[in-house]
Amino acid sequence: MTTAAYIHIPFCHHICHYCDFNKVFLKNQPVDQYIEQLAQEMKMRVSKSDQPFTSIFVGGGTPTALSAAQLEQLCVSIKETLSFNEEIEYTFEANPGDLSMDKIKILKDHGVNRLSFGVQSFNDELLEKIGRNHRAIDVKRSIEDAQIAGFTNISIDLIYSLPTQTLKDFEHTIDHALALDLPHYSGYSLIVEPKTVFYNLLRKGKLPLPGEDIEASMYELLMEKMEAHGRKQYEISNFARPGYESKHNLVYWDNDEYYGFGGGAHGYVNGIRYSNIGPVKKYMDSIYAGQLPTMHEHPVTKNEKMEEEMFLGLRKIEGVSLSRFKERFDLSVQDLFGESIAEMTSKGWLETKDDRMRLTKQGRYLGNEVFQSFIGVI
Repeated sequence: MTTAAYIHIPFCHHICHYCDFNKVFLKNQPVDQYIEQLAQEMKMRVSKSDQPFTSIFVGGGTPTALSAAQLEQLCVSIKETLSFNEEIEYTFEANPGDLSMDKIKILKDHGVNRLSFGVQSFNDELLEKIGRNHRAIDVKRSIEDAQIAGFTNISIDLIYSLPTQTLKDFEHTIDHALALDLPHYSGYSLIVEPKTVFYNLLRKGKLPLPGEDIEASMYELLMEKMEAHGRKQYEISNFARPGYESKHNLVYWDNDEYYGFGGGAHGYVNGIRYSNIGPVKKYMDSIYAGQLPTMHEHPVTKNEKMEEEMFLGLRKIEGVSLSRFKERFDLSVQDLFGESIAEMTSKGWLETKDDRMRLTKQGRYLGNEVFQSFIGVI
């Protein structure tokens, strides 16, 4: 039974230069109606059952860009539609500076117990260059307010390999992040996606990126500093104190199923991966007409499931369980992917120990090449 859900809120006060997610400027958008139709979609997709949800993640866009009244409306509709208890990991993404004490209290009162802040950098000049509308001081204030309200499970996202960013600057950002003494950190290298401001600048030769060598040094520094401060790397880009690993993200990396609700959201239920209509009006029109807002469905074949089990599972530092794979598919990893395993192992990027196949430390730098080796070979 599917007990994880991702809920998409596509509204932002400001569009960042690197972002290619489904999002629109908040001003003059039908936010109240969107929340109402989102509740309808949840009711259409989920029958209330005795099995409570174990993970709900509300992302965007910027969920905390909603007004306090809209945030309350959203939380009430989630609570009325999705069964969960205090054991759940219930996360809201937040933008530093957007989260007033009123909004924090609303989230806390409705059972939200984890906040994920999109911080990206502690360099104000760099934040401005990448199109963020918060500053370093806003991060400190928002986290202090959340802690005063009783939130203990807080994560922040960082991005490295940003335009003009130096290794020293990224070290400054990591040090500021660790000084907050939070239980969870995520660090991602910049990917320049089509249809973004950065993509257009890159095509014009006006995006001064640090380069692959500096990017690798930044990743190495991130891993070293997190380890030194007791944040164990449990996935290529994620670090946590023991017990604070993101349950929701582990659903993805364990290749388990989850609902996706909202405009442009993706889900994976009953062996079918689906994506929703993205544009807000078209998404709502579909639900107004009594139809699910599904844009595309793909029944995942057994071969695809086995490939996904490998390239998603290898993102985890503990890697893929060989016995779990055999139990799921009644086939051996070695029999299916022997040639790929031999090649990646000979390069020093993959290792097998006891019941686990995992990336070596060197392999973490070249994860995409390892993952690619398991696609289209069966």
